[in-house]
This record gives sequence, C-alpha cells and structure tokens, in this order.
Amino acid sequence: MKPERLHLLISGQVQGVGYRASLQREAVARHVSGWVRNLRDGRVEALVCGSAFALESLLDWARQGPPGARVDDIDCRPTTEPPPADFTIRPTA
Repeated sequence: MKPERLHLLISGQVQGVGYRASLQREAVARHVSGWVRNLRDGRVEALVCGSAFALESLLDWARQGPPGARVDDIDCRPTTEPPPADFTIRPTA
C-alpha cells in the first residue's frame, strides 16, 4: 500500500512552545516521514507521509500539540510532494 502524503498549515499559538520539535518526535514515533517549519505569519507548516492510521494518529496529536500550545485550526490537504526519507525541522519560511 502506498503511503499517504498530507500538507498541513497549523494556526493558533504554535510558535515558541516547542511545537516543531514535539511534532517531529511524535512523527518519528509513528514512523511518519516529512518536515515541519515555522512560517513568518505565525503558523506552522508541515508535510507528513505515512500510513493512513499513522497520519490519523499524528493529526489527533497535532490538534492539541504540546503543553503551552493552542491550536485553532489545521488546514489539511493531500499533496503529491515527494515523500522524504526521514522527518526534519526546516528553517523558517
């Protein structure tokens, strides 16, 4: 079965609270590859690639985030971006 790929735009209080590092840790624990980065407008952007079950579990976590985060919305769309081999934190865009 081919892995699914999703592009996420996460808004709320998601910068300065360890959201990127926590998302990376949670993704690796679920065998999800991809990347995450801050955007200059205050949102967090991510590409996540994995099984439907793993992505559903990761999205459940992402809706809450780490302690101190407040997630107001996640814009979640399928993407055709090539899946990376691991999960990295990218520089702010």
